[in-house]
Amino acid sequence: MLASDFGTGQVLWSLLWFTIFFIWVYLLIIVATDVFRSHDLSGVAKFLWLLFVLVLPYIGIFAYLIIRGHKMHDHAVADAQSADAATQAYIRQAASGAGTGVAGELERLADLRDNGGITDAEFQTRKAKLLQS
Repeated sequence: MLASDFGTGQVLWSLLWFTIFFIWVYLLIIVATDVFRSHDLSGVAKFLWLLFVLVLPYIGIFAYLIIRGHKMHDHAVADAQSADAATQAYIRQAASGAGTGVAGELERLADLRDNGGITDAEFQTRKAKLLQS
C-alpha cells in the first residue's frame, strides 16, 4: 500500500530535502563552533549570534556567513597553524630525545661536560646519582 503511493519522484524529493537538512545541520555546527572560538566577540555578542541563529535558523546562518565569513577563514587558519606548531614542537622534542627520563638527563649532562659547564668528576657523580634513582 505504502509502496504504491511512494513513487520515484517522491524518493528523489525526500532525498533532496534530507540532504539539505544535513547541510543546514553542518552549517549550524560550523557557525556555533566559530562563534565560540571568536576572541573578538564579547560574551553578549556570542549569545546574541547564537540566539539569532537558533530563532531564525536560515536567516541567522546566512547572515553570519555574510557578515563574519572572512573571520571564519581566519579562525580556521589560526587553529591549523597552532596545531601544526604544536605537532612540530612535539616531533622535534621526540626526535631529539632530550628531556625524557634518565637518557635525556644523561645527554644533557654529557653536553654540559663537553661544553665545559661541568668537570668530568662532576659528570661522573651526577651520572651515578641518576643511574641509582
